[in-house]
Amino acid sequence: MLVEVNDKIVSTQVFEKKFVCDLNACKGACCIEGDSGAPLSFEEVSILEDDLDQIKPYMRSEGVEAIENQGVFYIDQDNEPVTTLVNEAECAFVYFDEQGITKCAIEQANKDGKTNFKKPVSCHLYPIRIKKFNDFTALSYSEWDICSPACACGDKLDVPVYRFLKEPLIRAYGEDFFSELETVDREIKLQKEQDDL
Repeated sequence: MLVEVNDKIVSTQVFEKKFVCDLNACKGACCIEGDSGAPLSFEEVSILEDDLDQIKPYMRSEGVEAIENQGVFYIDQDNEPVTTLVNEAECAFVYFDEQGITKCAIEQANKDGKTNFKKPVSCHLYPIRIKKFNDFTALSYSEWDICSPACACGDKLDVPVYRFLKEPLIRAYGEDFFSELETVDREIKLQKEQDDL
């Protein structure tokens, strides 16, 4: 089902599904699997190009080489910019910590104060995916088997997708939008309680 929130069309799955990343279980697989790189806006491409020298020290040599040969992005099958990949597999900006968990060089550079850019909004918002149409923007929940540990963790902690993604949703669309999502969530719960009577 879909609901209209301000000028966005939102799948009710973002309220109904539960989700909390469990990196120890999935090892950050979403950064190394999939059909293409992480979706970027052209504004984000410019930021990555401008801040690349600050991010490079956190990257693996394979990632640096891929970006030096191909640039920070390529245009995917949907005709949109996405992050460059290493060997057509993992994002060029990943590195692996001592436990073998996939980490983001951009995010680590941000944590260390080397760049103001946290990471691409599409990564920050995952498992919500954004699709822009002429008249509206659609927010949908992307179900992927590699995230089953996150769904199990979310179920255990009773955290809906949108609440887990509070920070990136506010980053992308502002406090008012998030407040609207909370209102919709309350209305959905109320409706469900009435239907169950």
